[in-house]
Amino acid sequence: MQIIPTTGLKKDFFEADERIRKLRKSSSWIQVDVSDGVFTQGKTFEMELLNKFDSKIENILWDVHLMVKEPEKWLQKCFFVGASRIIGQIEMMTNPDSFIKKIKDEGVEAGLAFDINTEVANVPKETDIVLLMGRKAGFGHFDFEIKVLDKIKKVKEKGFRVGIDGGADMENIELLKKAGVDIVYSENNYFKLINEQNE
Repeated sequence: MQIIPTTGLKKDFFEADERIRKLRKSSSWIQVDVSDGVFTQGKTFEMELLNKFDSKIENILWDVHLMVKEPEKWLQKCFFVGASRIIGQIEMMTNPDSFIKKIKDEGVEAGLAFDINTEVANVPKETDIVLLMGRKAGFGHFDFEIKVLDKIKKVKEKGFRVGIDGGADMENIELLKKAGVDIVYSENNYFKLINEQNE
């Protein structure tokens, strides 16, 4: 099981830069959460600024999570910053098939994200990863919801790789591992989870 750190929903460019400085030595992958204030309350910093980070180094692999209205319209921005994986929130898109195809045509990994109360359906077979929110998406604190474990099982049975985002901690990491999660995305608990993995 891979553990990938996230920038979290950062509104401030410099705050995100400081976090990436701390993360870049421990992980080649970093997830960048992008919100336009429609799906979640509040907007994150402009994604194009990733190309201006003082901490930007060539071997960082950007995993972009688009929590925006019509994620397909944001793909050029993702390609501009050199995203290696792009995941879009399915609740906000009109055509999942078109979204996945346009990403794959650029040789980039493509994924679909499902909020905690959204049933997993209409996943194109070319999808590289299905990202399940372990809690309600958005700014603020929301508790991990155990019902996501059943969703993980169903997605794994369909043959997709599964990522979990939100709420992973020392108390539930073993449950997630046993459920078959391939990638855990973590903000606040990242370093604790990494240390647990390495012991």
